[in-house]
Amino acid sequence: MSERELLKERYDLVLERIRQIPEEQFGEERLKEYFDRTASFLLLLDDTGRFLEEGGLRTASLEELAERNHALYEDVLPEHYDKSYGDPVYAVEMLGEYGQELSWLYVELRRQIGCLYDGETEQVVAGMELFVEIYGVFACAWNEDRRLPPGDEIRKIIYWYVCDYQELRREREIRQMVCPDACAETELIENGDLGDVRYLYAYGRYVSENELETARYLSSLPEETIATMADTYTEGYRMGFEVTGKDLSKKKTVEIRYHMGFERMVRRAIHNFAGMGLRPVMRSDFLEGGTVNRQYSYDHRDDRALFLDRTYIKRSMEAVTAAFEKYRKEAAGYAGPAVIETFGQKEFDPVNKKEALRLSDEQNRLSVDFMAQYRALTQEYIKAEERSFTIIAFPIPEVGPVFRELFDETIRLNTLDYMLYRDVQQKLIDALDTADYCEVKGCGGNRTDLKVNLWKLKNPETETIFENCVADVNIPVGEVFTSPVLEGTNGILHVTRVFLNGLEYRDLSLTFEDGMIRDYTCGNFGTEEENRNFVKENILFRRETLPLGEFAIGTNTTAYCMAKRLDVEAKLPILIAEKTGPHFAVGDTCYDHTEDVQVYNPDGKEIVAKENARSALRGTKPEEAYFNCHTDITIPYDELGELTAVQKDGGRIPIIRNGRFVLPGTEPLNEAFESVPGGGIH
Repeated sequence: MSERELLKERYDLVLERIRQIPEEQFGEERLKEYFDRTASFLLLLDDTGRFLEEGGLRTASLEELAERNHALYEDVLPEHYDKSYGDPVYAVEMLGEYGQELSWLYVELRRQIGCLYDGETEQVVAGMELFVEIYGVFACAWNEDRRLPPGDEIRKIIYWYVCDYQELRREREIRQMVCPDACAETELIENGDLGDVRYLYAYGRYVSENELETARYLSSLPEETIATMADTYTEGYRMGFEVTGKDLSKKKTVEIRYHMGFERMVRRAIHNFAGMGLRPVMRSDFLEGGTVNRQYSYDHRDDRALFLDRTYIKRSMEAVTAAFEKYRKEAAGYAGPAVIETFGQKEFDPVNKKEALRLSDEQNRLSVDFMAQYRALTQEYIKAEERSFTIIAFPIPEVGPVFRELFDETIRLNTLDYMLYRDVQQKLIDALDTADYCEVKGCGGNRTDLKVNLWKLKNPETETIFENCVADVNIPVGEVFTSPVLEGTNGILHVTRVFLNGLEYRDLSLTFEDGMIRDYTCGNFGTEEENRNFVKENILFRRETLPLGEFAIGTNTTAYCMAKRLDVEAKLPILIAEKTGPHFAVGDTCYDHTEDVQVYNPDGKEIVAKENARSALRGTKPEEAYFNCHTDITIPYDELGELTAVQKDGGRIPIIRNGRFVLPGTEPLNEAFESVPGGGIH
């Protein structure tokens, strides 16, 4: 019997068992309802599979496709979530001691929607078999002597399921990242009718009005506008290799990450990349569809607490190694990601639920270790010094009535004068290169008071501290940035309001001592404990501390003023927001794992400030050198009192004062302020 035939037999057997479950008697009503509802969902998955096999995506109407998509995701939409087993609160309330485990199972089964549409039948079968196995344990215990199984037994079943299927999951993960032939999305984008929004339902992701309206809007744009968007994006990618002296001709694949609705732009980008000798891959894990429910995602961010231990990590790393070995040639040809980000989502204030799974302190340490091991292994097969990336961002309709104007303005931002910013930013660098340190102070309600120690140049004629960043890997222009010296970097970084990775922080405050975070808080919650935990989980990523990995001065006053004029400051992604004032990144430097690669500015000077005291340990204590995170925090111009370069002899060179650039030669940056009432300065 072939593997395909065996898989078909497994599927038929498990499906038949699932069909029987709603008709069986089970003494515990609370558990009976859970298994019945979950079985019904799996039967809907089966119905959807047959719909796909019969060509339903081609023949069904838009209304029919929308109805099926809604049915698949309905249970976890915000309006139904409080009665969903995906909500840990409801699951624990209804299922008691089994609440966390069965909520995890419910979420794991819902993940099979994407696998079904991706053609990953074995993963779907495995999930169904897990459900039947767990149901069987409950049914057997009840039918034999009217008891329920111990919770540990259910956890063990889940544990061995995730361990046993690591090979399957990791192989899929690596294959989708480096193998163009594994990418069904390419066929859809290159040959599909992108003027018919029905194509959006072919992904199996949730389709909201955002995706529908985005696709319709891009369909309405003239070809020259689409070309401008795509050409800026792909040229930035090419320049990322050129300016760092990396050989793009050695590479074969580019990983395109995008949000559903942008397929018309992606189609043009694929054409452009082909001219560079690159074939596209679209990794499904990074394909963004409609946001089903951000609280749902937040509730389950630590679900691995059910099984994370050293054995799991060992199995995972073995599986990743095997996958990379299988695709060694393809991995060597991987050029890096080209990312189309979106912004404009509604504000999200997460609720911390005690019923949700949480990693223990030991598991937090294991998680950090695992990420370090994973990244180091990836580096063996995909050399950081040989790859690059690019990121560009566009708004989505959820931003509100300003969507179309903001979209057009964002295109303008992404195509600002490269040469103008290069030359003005060089003026900043020339001044900063003479400094011993920088002083940064807030104004108004901003309490920032920070001294940033800088690298000391030995050969200023040929070396520089700051990188002149225009529009290549990070689009749009512009910023100058460096890796600060940790020792001697002290003080408080404060912002009144900022969005980081989709989460809002109010009155975020980080205190640095010799470049390391010594204290932290925010004003999101009613208690200091909640505030500190929020920052620790989502900025420190559960570490005790992080270094100040980057100090930068954003120069894109046009972006800042556009955001002020359209009242979208809170909606800007980090990619754009970091260009609207000085910003500070906690975590790794911008050069992590590439510190030994020579990098030059347009003026020919080599950038030498690429490491700090922590990343300098990469040769002797690599486990202590990197943190595998990098979070940018921007002080907007209207919260900036002063930024001054202080020289060794005490001389002071003002760079920004009261939100305006005052360094001679940087005056063109202030012109944008005239477009905003009051100059955009409060």
